[in-house]
Amino acid sequence: QVQLVDSGGDSVQAGGSLRLSCAASGYTISSTCMGWFRQAPGKEREGVAAIYTGGGFTYYADSVRGRVTISKDNANNTLYLQMNSLKPEDTGMYYCAADTTRSRSTCYMLWVRKEANYWGQGTQVTVSS
Repeated sequence: QVQLVDSGGDSVQAGGSLRLSCAASGYTISSTCMGWFRQAPGKEREGVAAIYTGGGFTYYADSVRGRVTISKDNANNTLYLQMNSLKPEDTGMYYCAADTTRSRSTCYMLWVRKEANYWGQGTQVTVSS
């Protein structure tokens, strides 16, 4: 049974940093299309970053590019999202997603469609000004 467990969210002041974690079980993340999405109250879910963990594809939303890094740790079977220079507009529930049906060449569709076959439960990030 595949499970994604999100953690690392917190309340921080603007300019601070957080590292979100997505611990996967039930499958190996070494060559998987994965991403981080977020949803603020009253807004639609939006993509933050996506990666094909086997290499060759990484994508960031314009709003976070240069401040955020998506990475993976095969040994711990965990996906990370390092967020620096946080802004109040980064506030929201952050969800890890994995689409085990997508290859490197189609991983961008995870971003476009915001559809995945597995989702984490979410972790709350609150940034105060």
